[in-house]
Amino acid sequence: MNVIIAIKQYITKMIDDSGPGMKVLLMDKETTGIVSMVYAQSEILQKEVYLFERIDSQGREMMKHLKAICFLRPTRENGECLTKELQNPKYGSYYLYFSNVVQKSMVKALAEADDHEVVKEVQEYFGDYFAVGPHLFSLNIVGCLTEGGNWDYNHQERISEGLLSLLLSLKKKPVIRYQQSSAMCKRLAETVLQKMCQETGLFDFRQSDVQPLLLILDRRDDPITPLLNQWTYQAMVHERLGIKNNRIDLSEVPGISKELKQVVLSAEHDDVYRDNMYLNFGEIGSNMKQLMDEFQVSAKSNQKLDSIADMKAFVENYPQFRKMSGTVSKHVTVVSELSRLVSEHCLLEVSELEQDIACRSDHAQHLQSLRRMINNEKLTHLDLARLVLIYTLRYERNTSNDSKGLRNELAQKRNVNDTYLRLILNMIGYAGSTVRKSDIFGQSKNALAMTKRFIKGLKGVENIYTQHKPLIQDTLDQLIKGKIRDFQYPYLGKEVLRDRPQDIIVFMVGGTTYQEALAVYELNKANPGVRIILGGSTIHNCESFLEEVKIATIGSDPSFGQRRKPGSSSFS
Repeated sequence: MNVIIAIKQYITKMIDDSGPGMKVLLMDKETTGIVSMVYAQSEILQKEVYLFERIDSQGREMMKHLKAICFLRPTRENGECLTKELQNPKYGSYYLYFSNVVQKSMVKALAEADDHEVVKEVQEYFGDYFAVGPHLFSLNIVGCLTEGGNWDYNHQERISEGLLSLLLSLKKKPVIRYQQSSAMCKRLAETVLQKMCQETGLFDFRQSDVQPLLLILDRRDDPITPLLNQWTYQAMVHERLGIKNNRIDLSEVPGISKELKQVVLSAEHDDVYRDNMYLNFGEIGSNMKQLMDEFQVSAKSNQKLDSIADMKAFVENYPQFRKMSGTVSKHVTVVSELSRLVSEHCLLEVSELEQDIACRSDHAQHLQSLRRMINNEKLTHLDLARLVLIYTLRYERNTSNDSKGLRNELAQKRNVNDTYLRLILNMIGYAGSTVRKSDIFGQSKNALAMTKRFIKGLKGVENIYTQHKPLIQDTLDQLIKGKIRDFQYPYLGKEVLRDRPQDIIVFMVGGTTYQEALAVYELNKANPGVRIILGGSTIHNCESFLEEVKIATIGSDPSFGQRRKPGSSSFS
């Protein structure tokens, strides 16, 4: 099971089936991102695709010598655009590929519009999701839960369609389990099963001896993981700079060169990124230095490279290095910016306190530390808010809980935006102990069980910044061992697994994180014969997670979560 290969094979087949000759790839907003995640532009150019256009763009030129490969979501808007296109075709021939199940009425309308008989092919190729990594996918949707606690209908439909597409692209007909405590998970499971039954003919493919499993979870069962700062490369870049469809905007980084204002981080096309994405921040700096040392030997340079700043200066002073090793210079720039943000905003101190609150109960000390942090002018409003949110969740049932006092201090001493203050107030309603059924803080366990959990948690912990482990790690470990409880994660329908699952697709309603993707990667490595894929409505950093919470508890605000500059919140 590899989602990148699944999507890439579809795109390759589209191009190959159109035969030799110059081609234009005609896409919509979403399929443009889907294609860019798995194919580099230089790679696709080698297949005689010389032009990339949007179906909704105005003023496209007439180019009858080109074949048009149309890869589109089967939406009403795309159907209307395609109908107009076929009535006045700009290209010599059209090969139509839809990323999901297309309605017969749309096919009929397109056939009626094809007076010039330019359509040569119509197919359904199920690539209706964003393949972020071999075992990770997203649907790029924030705000599944509306104010009032119900599904946003449009998002529910899009997510169920995306999951249907995923299953068909991987040729998997799974049994379905869902988190019993979540009405959203149950509703999504029912919708996916209903769509599978409606398209039973599409699922008529050979099954393995052990049926695959689709497990649907709720983000609200673990609100801590997306609140924490992260220290592995991929997760840290997303937390501090933001990754969208493998792209990072560095345009507001001080002194950034023109060619590095926007960079691509793709494990498929960038060996340095692939080799470092799951390493911690300290290891990455050492690896960058080693790569640059090797260049210095060949360039006969003796420039000192003792720090990240030295490496950045080296890249700037040696245009030859930038030309020969653009990939390394790109990563030096990214690591340099991360290093600057760590220092400028005291992120080591912030992260240490976050981890301590998440993993250990000491109310008096944590409250004192929080008040000291609030007085530190270097901390961003986002980091202050996340600290108080973790405290609020940890000490929800503590009679000495002083969330109200901390909110007042944020408002009076630091003038923190009212939206953050309201989120602190509303977080308990979104993911408090009465909402989630997980015991993420071990508060209901007896002393012996808590001691065992603490010792287990320390095993393999490299430092104080990586103590916390996401809930999904324990959930999937129990699932693999056959110990997960049916009443907590019931089956939907009559089909149940009689053997331990081998192919597991996990989907998290409300969004997943790169830290959870790392947990899945490690579980795959540790359990030969078990293949796990993780997906979510989106991939969160703290800022987008708070937007998710806000939509569910306060309502929509278009300005919320829009990043103004790397490393800071909109409200800093």
